Amino acid sequence: MVLLLDKEVPVLLARIGNYPLHHGSLGVVRTVGRLGVPVHAIVEDRFTPVALSRHLTRGIVWRTTGCEEPELLADGLLSIGRTIGTRCVAVPTDDEAAILLAEYAHRLKECFLIPPVPAHLPRLLACKASLHGICAEAGVPSPRSRVPHSRDELVDAGRELGYPLVLKNLAPFSRLRTPAVSGTTTAVSCERELLDRFPAATPPPVLVQEYIPRQQAEDWITHIYCAADGVPLVLFTGLKLRSWPPYAGMTARAVALRNPELARLAERLCRRVGYSGPADLDWRYDRRDGQYKLVDFNPRTGAQFRLFENTHGVDVVRAMHLDLTGRAVPDGAQAEGRVFVAGQLDFASAAAWLRHERRLPPDLLGERPTERAWLCRDDPLPVTAEAIRFTALVARRLLRPRRSCPPGREPPGPQGSRD
Repeated sequence: MVLLLDKEVPVLLARIGNYPLHHGSLGVVRTVGRLGVPVHAIVEDRFTPVALSRHLTRGIVWRTTGCEEPELLADGLLSIGRTIGTRCVAVPTDDEAAILLAEYAHRLKECFLIPPVPAHLPRLLACKASLHGICAEAGVPSPRSRVPHSRDELVDAGRELGYPLVLKNLAPFSRLRTPAVSGTTTAVSCERELLDRFPAATPPPVLVQEYIPRQQAEDWITHIYCAADGVPLVLFTGLKLRSWPPYAGMTARAVALRNPELARLAERLCRRVGYSGPADLDWRYDRRDGQYKLVDFNPRTGAQFRLFENTHGVDVVRAMHLDLTGRAVPDGAQAEGRVFVAGQLDFASAAAWLRHERRLPPDLLGERPTERAWLCRDDPLPVTAEAIRFTALVARRLLRPRRSCPPGREPPGPQGSRD
C-alpha cells in the first residue's frame, strides 16, 4: 500500500525554547517531507541540523526561551502561520508548544490544524503533580509522589518515600523559568543531600518521587495518536534499552515490542481523559509488584517516534497529518523489532553502562538499527552539522573553568535534552 498524504497541506514544526540538537525535530521533517508534504520549521539559526535537511521547505528563525508571556508566544506563532499563507498541521516537539497550541487554539486555528484536545488538558498531563492525580482517578499505576511546599514538607516527603529519591521539575514553563534540577531527572541518596540542594525555606517547584531500583525495573515507552475523545488511531509500545544520562534521560537505544497490557493502560488513560493528539508516555515496569507505572505523559511528539510504524508505514506524525486533513488512517499491526539508535547518545550510554555494570551492554552486538536519529543516506547534512555542534559543546564543557554552584542551581544540561 502506498501511503498518500495531502501535499496541499503543509506542516509547521512548532518549537518553544532553545534545543538545536534535537533528533525528534529532524524526524518530523523527514517523515512527512519524504512523502512530498511541504515542511516549515522553527529553528534557532540557519545552521541547526534541522535547518540543513534536504526535506525542509523553509527554516524560520525564531529564538524563544519559554520565559516569554504566553500571549506573546501565541502572537509569534500566528505571525509565522500568516507568512506560510495556508493552514498547516502544527506538530509540537516540546510540552510548552503543545500547551500553547491547546490553550490558544481559539486564535491559532486561523492558521493551524490542531487536534480537538480540551484546552486545559495538555498542561495537566505534562505537570507531574496533576498527572499523578489523573492516574489515580483512571486506575493507572504511577510511582508514589509528593509536591513539597516548604522545607519541612520536603523532609517529610523524603522520610515517607524513602531514599534514594527522584527529583523532577514540576511542570512545563516553570522548568525553564525556575528549574529545580538540571536536565529531566536527578536522584538524591540521603536527607542531607536533599537539604543541601534546597537551602531556602520554600523550595522551587519540584516533584519528589519514589525511586524504583534499576535492578528491579524496565523502562518502556508508548507512542500514540488519538482522535477526538481519546480514540487511538495508532498505538505503539517499545522497550528502552539504554538512555543518556544513564537510567534517567533521553532514549539512546530502543526496540519496538508489542506489549498488550501496556497498550491497554495507555488507551484507558487517553479515553478516560478525552485526550486528542500525539503523545509520548514513559513507563517503568516494577518487578517488585509486577506493575507498569506511568512516569511521564508528554502531550506531543516524542524524540524517538520514528522507532514506531505500523505495517502500512504510518507513524504518529503521519497519522496526525492524515487525521487532521480528513483522510483515513490505515489500520495495521505494529511493525515488530524495529531498533532506534540516537547517535552519540548511544555511544555515551554504552560507555556509562560498561563503567557501571563492568560488562558490555547486552544489546551492543544485537540487531542493527532500523532507524538512526541522525545518519541518513538521503539526507547527509544534518548529521554533519550535529557532529560539529556536539563536538563544540563537549569541548566547551571540558575547557570551562570549574566553579562551585549554589546548591540546587547546577549548570544546565546539554541543549537538546528533550525526549
